[in-house]
Amino acid sequence: MKEQRPWGDYEVLSEGPGHKVKRIVVESGKRLSLQRHGNRAEHWYMLSGEAIVTIDREDQRLKSGQSVDIPRETLHRMKNPGKEPVMFIEIQTGDYFGEDDIERLEDDFGRM
Repeated sequence: MKEQRPWGDYEVLSEGPGHKVKRIVVESGKRLSLQRHGNRAEHWYMLSGEAIVTIDREDQRLKSGQSVDIPRETLHRMKNPGKEPVMFIEIQTGDYFGEDDIERLEDDFGRM
């Protein structure tokens, strides 16, 4: 089931002990909040589009077929500067995957 967010949507593809896998879509011109997680690490694998990914305040461009690892407690964000949606797979590993493990430092949609 898709979960709508102000930046796009996500769908949980798999969830079990030690992992959670989501397919995430970020719409054109939107970005995720600048955030970190205390209980999980993430691996992002780009499926389509081109994104600007911020890891510890350093930007890098990612396109289809590329990936990035985000350790626990690391500040991160994804922005879609293009005209087409960005789609990526997020693989979470750790011991807790609740949405309340998101510590937002900046958010375009007032969700602090």
